Order: sequence, then structure tokens, then C-alpha cells
Amino acid sequence: MDNQVPPRKVPNFCSIRYGIALLLLLCNVIIMSQRVCMSLTMITMVNSTEPHGLSNTSTKEPQENIKNPVYNWSTEIQGIMLSSIFYGILISQIPAGYLSGIYSLKKMVGSALFLSSLFTLLIPLAAEFGEALVIICRVIQGLFQGIALTTQQVVWIKWAPPLEQVRLTSLSLSGLLLGPCVVLLITGFICDSLGWPMVFYIFGACGCALSLLWFVLFYEDPKDHPCISKSEKEYITSALTQQNGLLSSLPHLFAWIFAILAGHMSDVFLSRNILSLLTIRKLFTLLGLLLPALFSLCLLYLSSSFHGTMIFLILANATGSFCMGGILINVLDIAPRYYGFLKGFTNVIGLTGGLVASTVTGVILSQDQDSPWLKIFFMMVANNVISLIFYLIFAKAEIQDWAKETQNTYL
Repeated sequence: MDNQVPPRKVPNFCSIRYGIALLLLLCNVIIMSQRVCMSLTMITMVNSTEPHGLSNTSTKEPQENIKNPVYNWSTEIQGIMLSSIFYGILISQIPAGYLSGIYSLKKMVGSALFLSSLFTLLIPLAAEFGEALVIICRVIQGLFQGIALTTQQVVWIKWAPPLEQVRLTSLSLSGLLLGPCVVLLITGFICDSLGWPMVFYIFGACGCALSLLWFVLFYEDPKDHPCISKSEKEYITSALTQQNGLLSSLPHLFAWIFAILAGHMSDVFLSRNILSLLTIRKLFTLLGLLLPALFSLCLLYLSSSFHGTMIFLILANATGSFCMGGILINVLDIAPRYYGFLKGFTNVIGLTGGLVASTVTGVILSQDQDSPWLKIFFMMVANNVISLIFYLIFAKAEIQDWAKETQNTYL
């Protein structure tokens, strides 16, 4: 009879896994501080009393400009500077998700935080040379911040026991909410007492120091950590023999991230008149239908390892969220008067499609013993491509005549 006692749960306050969650919390605080601080320093950086858009030179007040240089940037340039960081974040999502299954998480998270912090330190110098360099720095910042935010979630595959997944993940991600709070509390004080460049120097230096701490303290696998106790190591490794819950939740987590990015970017394109409304709807529908089809094919032919399979599966599911900026909101463009009715109607069609797909999948799995999943994935790809072609041909983005409200005029 086996009298082995299950591994004892290690108290939270003295565990390595909660130390890692705290490190990631601080990482996210720094990332958000670096992202948001320009929104507040811009008030001091720009001379609102001078004509904007004439040059990049600062005003002629030597004593004040020593700690607070002022630039003649137009409101349009200011808006581009503030939003440019999101372009970098958007670009980095898919490559970061793919590379996180290939390269060391320790190096990816630590290097991304360090490089984001380095370009934060360079912003005051870039401002002296011109607004274009500031925009470039912000885009590169966003690129590395996107890598850090995406790859850090993979840490919990090996470090989070199933019963603590939500707790550890929410603790680390809470830094994204705490960061803006920190910025609001101290940025004004720093600008007044030390000058706005010190805001970037302080947050950049803190990020560099934290990245070095990350390289020293983080290990990718509990069994490799030199400071972890035997009881905690046994608790984590034994609990992760039910790690399927976390792996199953990752596609939904990334789908949520992509949905937020899709909504933000579609509004940016529209508000800045970069693309027409119809083009925006078609672009995000194309991404939301074509990318899942592409990653599904990659899943069939390019996933030679467990990590590769997980990455392509996550991307195939998550990139469908781009439709949030396309076809899923298009009903509001063409018939706002009947939006509730039409959304309910399309939801019924979608649910019917889901029921049919489940039934067909079951039939194929029961009758085809050789390559059932190959047929299932090709059917999904074909459905996406046919739907996309139909949408690109017939999509509209203006209120239709049948959906316009009519006004009765009484004589």
C-alpha cells in the first residue's frame, strides 16, 4: 500500500512563484509608466503660446530650458507621438507569440524590458533632434513592450499550479493597472522639481535595473531554480501534470488582447483619416478570417513540436479577434436602427453554424480513421476564404436606404 503523502502546498508569502509574479507586476508597472508618461509630460514639452509646427527648436528662455526644453510641435504631431507606441505593440504580437516557443523566455522578457527602457532614456535626446526621432523611439518602445507583454504569459506554463493560475496571472497583470496610477502620482512632481526629461530618465533607469534583476532571479523551469525549496518544487511539478487548464486558457487570453488592439487600431485609422471606413472594415475582416486560415495550415504542416503546435493553435484562435474591427461591428455602420435585431439574427446563424460544424466534425472523426483532422481543418480554411471573398465583394459601410429613419411631415 502506497503511503506517500502528497506535496505540501507552500505558503504564498515565501514562495518563488509568487516572487516571479511580483517581478512581472513590477515589469508591467514600468512598461505602463514608460507608455503613459508622455501623455503628461507633453503638457510641459510643448509651448502652447507659440505658433505650432514651425520648427523643432525650443523657445529662448535659457534658465527654464535647462531642465524643461519646450518645442513647437503641432497638435497633429503630438497625437502621432502619443499613439505611435501602439503601432509597435501591434507589429510585435504575432512574432512574439511565435518566438516565445523557440527562444528563452528569460532572455526575451528581460531583453524586451531593457530595450524598452533604453529607448525611454533616449527620448529627451531624440526630442532635441526632431519629432521624427521621438516617433521612431516610441514605435520601437512599443515593439519591445509588445514582446514583453506577450511572452511573459508563457512563464506560467511551467510556474503556475492549476489552482493558482488565475491568482498568479492576475497578480502579475495588475501592474498594467497600477502603472498609470504611479505615473499620475509622481510625474507632475518630477516635472516641476527636476524637469520633464527626468521623468524619462527615472522610468528608463528603473526599467534597466529591473531587467538586470530579472536576469539574475528568474529561471524558466522550477527544477532549475537554485533557491526553490524541495516542497515547492514538488508541489508545482506534481500539480502541472494537470497543466491542460492553463494551456486551454491561453487562446482565449490572446484573443482578448487581439480584440483590444483591433478596436483601438480601427478607431485610430478612422479618427486620423488614414483609411476610409469601408477599407477599415474590409482590412480587419481580412485579417480576422485569413490569418486563422493561414495559421491552421501552419498547424498542419509546420508544427513539429509541442510548443510549435501550441503557438499555431493559439494564433489560429486569437487572430480571429481582428474581426472585432471588421465584420462584427459592420452591422452598426449599415443599419444602426435595426442593430439589436440584426445582431440577434446573425447570432442565431452563427450558433447554427457551430452546431452543424460540431456534428460534421463528429461524423468525420467516426468514419475517417486515416486523416480526419486534415479534412476538418481544410473545411475550416475553405469556409473562411469563401466567406472573406463574399464579404470583400459585397461589403458596405454606409447606412442603407432600407435602414434610414423616415420623418413624416404633416401639413
